[in-house]
Amino acid sequence: MNGYEAVKDAVSARQAAVYYGIKVTKRGMACCPFHRDRHPSMKLDHRFHCFGCQADGDVIDFVARYFHLPVREATEKLAKDFGVRYEEERPPDKGKRKKPVKIPSLEQNYAKLEQNCFSVLSRYRELLCFWKEHLAPKMPEDEWDQRFCEALDRLPRVEYLMDVFLNFPLEERVGMLLSAGKEISDYAGRLQEFEARTVGCSENNS
Repeated sequence: MNGYEAVKDAVSARQAAVYYGIKVTKRGMACCPFHRDRHPSMKLDHRFHCFGCQADGDVIDFVARYFHLPVREATEKLAKDFGVRYEEERPPDKGKRKKPVKIPSLEQNYAKLEQNCFSVLSRYRELLCFWKEHLAPKMPEDEWDQRFCEALDRLPRVEYLMDVFLNFPLEERVGMLLSAGKEISDYAGRLQEFEARTVGCSENNS
């Protein structure tokens, strides 16, 4: 289990808020720290959602926004503060003597493969951002749309993967592609599923 998943499983947004000094009522409400909030408008449980400024997400989103940290650093801070142990996601044999990655087919087609993966991540992120903005509950009693929950759950991870492909050295990008290839493939399948439904709706309406 990687750090992102381990921290999310171990720590709730409510626990983190209390730990970092935010007063939370028994009903899980608190004054939102992300805007001038005189009356508690933020609901905290495993995730958080503010009905005033619409800030929302999981515990890592909360800490990243509260301390102005990148997702990766917010994950590391939570793991340290709450004693969460996990296996770091890294290329094989990292920390040992570096060896060239001997995968001929990957070397020959890597640039195209990486471009395709980044395209999937970028399109999926755009879809998640749309769901997060347009499907957010308006009132505390509203039922949360599954696509809104999917956006909250997956956006930080998708943005982290994009950050790796954009900024990390080649060796670490190759390692990430090897370890997260199936995950990105699943995202591509989710996109195809959504696009197929969209096309079907358009044809039915024409």
